[in-house]
Amino acid sequence: MQKWNVLMVAAAMTLGFSASAQTKWKLDKGHSSVRFSVNHMVVSEAEGTFKMWDGTVEHSKDDFSDAKIAFTVDVNSINTDNERRDGHLKSDDFFNAEKYPTIKFESTSMKPLGNNKYSLSGNLTIRDVTKPVTFEVSHGGVIAGGRGRKAGFKATTTINRFDYNLKWDRATETGGLVVGKDVEVTVKVELDEVK
Repeated sequence: MQKWNVLMVAAAMTLGFSASAQTKWKLDKGHSSVRFSVNHMVVSEAEGTFKMWDGTVEHSKDDFSDAKIAFTVDVNSINTDNERRDGHLKSDDFFNAEKYPTIKFESTSMKPLGNNKYSLSGNLTIRDVTKPVTFEVSHGGVIAGGRGRKAGFKATTTINRFDYNLKWDRATETGGLVVGKDVEVTVKVELDEVK
């Protein structure tokens, strides 16, 4: 029986089949975004985006439960619609884009929670600090189009910027921080299957 299984696997490999064929996806950057928001002056929120980033998703299970996800973000592409603020964010007070030009994320697990929801865990590197982080993920589904299959996901998390040495702060007159410590991160991706 064991010999028969070995022969079947060998035959499948010869014909180009794999028991655990990897499906690979690349970003459709025109339909994806990386956004963040943070409290400003205690009473409002400031928002921004990163304009340049890339990522890949690979999995062999149809439900994405074994997905391996990798993202990189170009810190110099930060955009808050305020050139002076963008310059401050790129400085050593925050990201130090000259010394640490890339933010990285690598997944460690993608746990299905039911109803197209997942818990995505991985390691996030900002500056010279790498820490575990967990995203709440919703899966919009997979469709077949004229140019191949597409998949959509939205992932959100909140990080403490002080954990990543983004430590600039200044108190308001009432004692709150000019820039809050908690940063909400939202990643929306549309993926194209790699053929």
